[in-house]
Amino acid sequence: MVAFGKTTQDYVYPMREGVLYLEEKHSDLFFITINKNEEDYLPSTMYNDYAKNSELFNWESQSTTGVNTPTGQRYINDRSPGHKVLLFARESRQQYSHAQPYIFLGNARYVSHKGSNPIQIVWKMDHEIPERIIRQSNLRVVN
Repeated sequence: MVAFGKTTQDYVYPMREGVLYLEEKHSDLFFITINKNEEDYLPSTMYNDYAKNSELFNWESQSTTGVNTPTGQRYINDRSPGHKVLLFARESRQQYSHAQPYIFLGNARYVSHKGSNPIQIVWKMDHEIPERIIRQSNLRVVN
């Protein structure tokens, strides 16, 4: 949040959701936890987020986001050169009783979508997804 001017030395931005739209930067930030457990997440937030391979990422919007909402339309249709979709991922919420940090995966570009409330979107990454995120995604999909 520091890099985007939301957190400063005197203020910590309260990040309660896994998405943040920075209108002034025309950027959507997605904070993704691959392996969610029922103790830490509500059933309505157990989104189906995972790396499909080294370049494609399956992500689900918030359950209140439909294809006809302004947010859903931005995710699906905004191909303007200035619009960025930036993905940050972590394997699990906690590790050794501490919050696990997010890894910046990079800029993502829309490939396809299906459904609504939530919308399941496949993003193509500009850079390869790290092997450890793919490995954790494969473990999650198999289980």
